[in-house]
Amino acid sequence: MRLLERNNNSEFSLTKDFGDDIPQYAILSHTWGADTEEVTFRDLMDGTGKSKAGYDKIRFCGEQARRDGLQYFWVDSCCIDKSNSTELSEAINSMFRWYRNAAKCYVYLSDVSKPAFDIGYKSNLLPWESALQKSRWFTRGWTLQELIAPESVEFFSKDWEQLGNKASLERHIREITGIPVKALQGSPLSNFSVTERMLWTEKRETTRKEDKVYSVLGIFDVHMPLIYGEGGKKALKRLREEIDKASKGIKYEDFFIPFSLSNISGIEHFVAREEELAEMHKTLSSDGGRRTVVLHGLGGIGKTQLTVAYAKRHKDNYSAIFWLNIKDEDSVKQSFAKVARQILRAHPSASRLSSVDMKQNLDEVIDAVKSWLSLPDNTRWLIIYDNYDNPKLASNMDPAAVDIRKFLPESYQGSVIITTRSSQVRIGHRIRITKLEDLRDSLEILSNSSSREGIINDPDAVRLAEELDGLPLALATAGAYLHQVAISFADYHRLYKELWVKLQKTSPELSSYEDRTLYSTWQLSFDHVEHRNGLSAKLLRLWAYFDNQDLWFELFRHSDSEDPYWIRELAEDELSFHAAVRVLTDHGLVEVDTSSQEWIESRGYSMHGCVHSWTIHVLNQEWDYDLARVAVKFVGSHVPGEQSVRPWLSQRRLLQHAARCSYIVLNGLVTDNGMAWACHKLGLLYANQDKLDEAEKMYQRALQGYEKAWGPDHTSTLDTVNNLGLLYASQGKLDEAEKMYQRALQGKEKAWGADHTLTLMTVNNLGLLFADQGKLDEAEKMYQRALQGKEKAWGPDHTSTLDTVNNLGILYADQGKLDEAEKMYQRALQGYEKAWGPDHTSTLMTVNNLGSLYTDQGKLDEAGRMCERALQGYEKVLGSEHISTLNVVDTFGSLYAKLGNLGKAETMYQRALQGYESTFGLKNVARYQPALNTIWNLGNLFATQGHLDEAKEMYLRAYTGFQALLGPSSDKCQRLERKLTSLDPLQGTNYSRWTGAGAEVVDIVLEDNAKKKSRSVVGKIVRKFIKMKF
Repeated sequence: MRLLERNNNSEFSLTKDFGDDIPQYAILSHTWGADTEEVTFRDLMDGTGKSKAGYDKIRFCGEQARRDGLQYFWVDSCCIDKSNSTELSEAINSMFRWYRNAAKCYVYLSDVSKPAFDIGYKSNLLPWESALQKSRWFTRGWTLQELIAPESVEFFSKDWEQLGNKASLERHIREITGIPVKALQGSPLSNFSVTERMLWTEKRETTRKEDKVYSVLGIFDVHMPLIYGEGGKKALKRLREEIDKASKGIKYEDFFIPFSLSNISGIEHFVAREEELAEMHKTLSSDGGRRTVVLHGLGGIGKTQLTVAYAKRHKDNYSAIFWLNIKDEDSVKQSFAKVARQILRAHPSASRLSSVDMKQNLDEVIDAVKSWLSLPDNTRWLIIYDNYDNPKLASNMDPAAVDIRKFLPESYQGSVIITTRSSQVRIGHRIRITKLEDLRDSLEILSNSSSREGIINDPDAVRLAEELDGLPLALATAGAYLHQVAISFADYHRLYKELWVKLQKTSPELSSYEDRTLYSTWQLSFDHVEHRNGLSAKLLRLWAYFDNQDLWFELFRHSDSEDPYWIRELAEDELSFHAAVRVLTDHGLVEVDTSSQEWIESRGYSMHGCVHSWTIHVLNQEWDYDLARVAVKFVGSHVPGEQSVRPWLSQRRLLQHAARCSYIVLNGLVTDNGMAWACHKLGLLYANQDKLDEAEKMYQRALQGYEKAWGPDHTSTLDTVNNLGLLYASQGKLDEAEKMYQRALQGKEKAWGADHTLTLMTVNNLGLLFADQGKLDEAEKMYQRALQGKEKAWGPDHTSTLDTVNNLGILYADQGKLDEAEKMYQRALQGYEKAWGPDHTSTLMTVNNLGSLYTDQGKLDEAGRMCERALQGYEKVLGSEHISTLNVVDTFGSLYAKLGNLGKAETMYQRALQGYESTFGLKNVARYQPALNTIWNLGNLFATQGHLDEAKEMYLRAYTGFQALLGPSSDKCQRLERKLTSLDPLQGTNYSRWTGAGAEVVDIVLEDNAKKKSRSVVGKIVRKFIKMKF
C-alpha cells in the first residue's frame, strides 16, 4: 500500500510501498467522473494531474487530513497503478481492509451542496438533505464497502462543507440504503446472512459488470482472482463458490443437505433477541472443532423460536442443519430416522446409511447418521437438540431421563445447539434466556399475533403487556385469542385476572409452540420437580400465597408447631431451604433475585408472574386456607419493630408480600380467627412506608378482630386505636384522629394509670395532633406531661424521651421561639446519633428540622449542610419518592427562596408536591398540612415573582384547606385572608363566597389545573413528626 504525503508547502506526493508498517492515514470515498477527468497514478508520477477536474478531490482530502492531524492519505484513483494487473488484483482484494483500517474516511459528494442559509425553504428536509437522498454516491457498487468498513465516515458537500458523519446521518443512510443500523454501527458482518448482504448490493451499479462482484469481496470476507471479460454472471458464480467454501468447507457439496424446517413451526416475525443471536453466532463460529451452545430457561420463554431464527439467519453458513426432538428417547430416535432420510435423499449412496433398514433397527440408524456426521471434511453441519428437558444427571433419578451423550456424533467437529429448561446441562457454552425486558418488544409480539396495529400508544395494550411481563408464550397466546375474538385488550386483561384457567383452556393452540399451552407448559417441569424432591413441589404450591418476587429464607423462620410438618422441615435451616429452591431453579421455574438493592438478610428467589398465576390457578385449584394463613403469619411476623437494625430495608422488601396478604385478608381468603395481630402488623408496615389507605384497611380489620376477641378496652385493641389516630392525623383527618387518641388515652389511663409509658405515648401523640390543629398551648401541655413522665420512667437519653424533645422543638419553632427550638433539636440530635447512629431515620428527621430552623434564622450555610445531609440520607434509606425525602426536598425549596434563587426554589417545591400528590391523591393533599403549608409558600414565591394570578390560586387553595382543617378563625386562615386581600383589595375579607363549602372549590381548582395541565402545586414542608407505633 502506497500513500499520498503532504509536505510543508501544501503539495503532496506518492510514498513508497509501506508493506506491513503502515502509518495512520485518511482515505477518500467518491464517485468517479469521466476517465479523462480523474487523476491517475501515471499523472502523479509525470506531474501532469493538476489541470484535471479530479485534482480538487485529492486536494480536499489532503487538506481535511491536515485539519485532522494526519500526514498521510489515500485516494484510489491515483494510489493504484492500474496498468499493473497484479497490483490491481491485490489492491481490490485488500480494499475492504484498507478502508476498515483508515483513521478517517471522507465521503466527497460532488452532487450535494450546502448553502450557507436555507431561508424560505418549506420542506421538512433541508435542501442538502434532499440532495443527499438522491446522491449518486449511494448507487455505486464500490461505495458500499467504503460506507460499511471504516469506523469513522464523514460526509462533505462539493463545497467541502461537512454535512455530518455516519452516526449523525444514520437515519438518512438507513432510509436510503436499507442497510440495518447494526451493520452501520460496526456489528460483525457475519451476523448478517449471505442473502441479506446480497440485498444491499442489489440496486448498486458499476461501470464494468464484473466490478459489481469484485467490489463486495470484503463484504463477504473472501478473496478471488480478477478476470475482466468473464461477465457479471460468471463472476457472481465464482463469488458464491468462494462464499460456500469459506462458510461450509471446501468439500461442502459432498455433504450438502437442502435447508428445511418443514416439521418445525416458526414465527413469521421473530422479535428481539439480537444479543442472544450474536452470542450464539460468535460461539458457533467454528475453527474446525466442535462448538456447542446450550439455551436454557423457563418453558415458554422462546428458546425454540430463538433457535429457529438462528437457523434461518445463518443457514448459508452450514452444509446441513438437522433438527432433533430430544424430549424422550423415542422422540430422539424417530428424529434420527428423519435425518437419515434427509441425508439419503441428497446422497443416495451415503456409506452405511444406504444399507440400514430404517424401520427395523433405529439404533443402527443412529449409529449410521453419527458416522456420516463424523466423516472427514464433513465439519460444517449444525444439529439442534430441542426440548432436552429431562436430562440424565446425578441429581435426576428419573429412569426416563435422557443421556444426550449417546446421541452426539463421536468426532470433535460440527456445531450443536441444545434447548433445555434445566440449568444443569453443562455440555457447552450456556446462554440463559430470560424474559423480554423492552416493553416495545412485548407490544410488537402482541401486535403481530393479534393483527392489531398501532398498539404501542394504547394504554390497555401496554397494561396487558406489563402483566404478561415479557413472556413470549403468554404474549403470543393473548395475541392469538385477540385475533379470533372481538374483545378489547382491557377485556382480555380482566378475563386473565378473573378467569385464568378457563381463558387458557379456551385459547387457541399455537403451532409455533408445539402442543404446549400456557395452561400446560409448566406441568412437565412440575412433574420432574415432584419426582425429584417432594418438598420443592410443596414449596411451589405455597408460593402462590406470597408475591412472586423475592422469597427468602428468613421469612420462613416463623414456623411453629401448628404448621404442617413439611413447612417446619423446609425452614429447619438454610441448607434445607436452598436445597428445595435449587430444584426449582434447575427447572427454570425460579431464579435467584439479581437486583442490586441492599439486603440485611439472605438474597431471595423470584418467579415469573405468569408462572405465579399458574401456581395460583392450576396448582391451587382448590384454595388452601391453611397455606394462606401460613403466608399471612410469616409476613406479619417479619414486620420489623422499632428496635430493629435498619428496619426500612426489611419494610421495603416485605411490601409486595404484604400486598398479596392484604388481598387474601380483604377478600375473605383466610380465616379471621386469631389473625388480628397480623393485620395490625401489616398496618404498621404500610404506615411506615406511607401507604396510608392500605394501612387504614389493615388497622380497621385488626380493630374488628381485637374488639371481637378481647373487647373494646383491651390493651391490644387500644394499641390499634392509637395507631388509627396516627394514621388519621397523617391523612389530615384531624377530628377522626382526636376521637381515636381520646379513646386510647382514656382506656390506657384506666388500664395502666396516667404515668405508664404506654399512656404517655398517646399523650405525646395528642400533643402532635393539637399542634396540627393550631392549638399550640394545649400541645405544649401534652408534650411537657409526656416529657416529664418519660424522663422519670426511662431517663433523659431514651429514644422515646428524645422523640418528645424533638416534638417540643417543632412546637417552639412554630411559636417563633427559635432559640428554645434549637436547644431541643440539638439535644434530640445528639441523643439519636448516640443511640441509632448518623443514618437512622429518626436522626435524619431531626437533621432536617435543624435545616428548616436554620433557614428561618437566616443561618443559610448551616441550613444547606443540614438539608444536604438529610436528603442524601433519606434517598439512600427510603428512596427519592418517600414523604420524608420529599419533606427535605421542600426544605431545600425554602432555603433557595431565602437565598433568592427563586427558580430552584420552585423546582424543589414542584418535586415535593408531585410526590405528595402521588401519595395522597390530588383531593386528599388539601387535607395534609405539610402540603398546605407548601402551597402557601408557593403562593409567596409567585407573588414575589409578580405572577399574581398564580399566587392568588395558591393562597386560595391553602386557605380552603386550612379552613376545613382548622376553621376560618384560625391564625393561619386569618393570615391567608390578609395575603389574598393584598392581591385583590376590592374583594375584601369575604372569602366565604370564594371557598363555598371548602373542599368543593378545591375540587374545582384541581379540575381546572388538570384541564390546563398547569404547574403542579407544591406544599411547604412541616418537619417530620415522630409517630410512635407499638
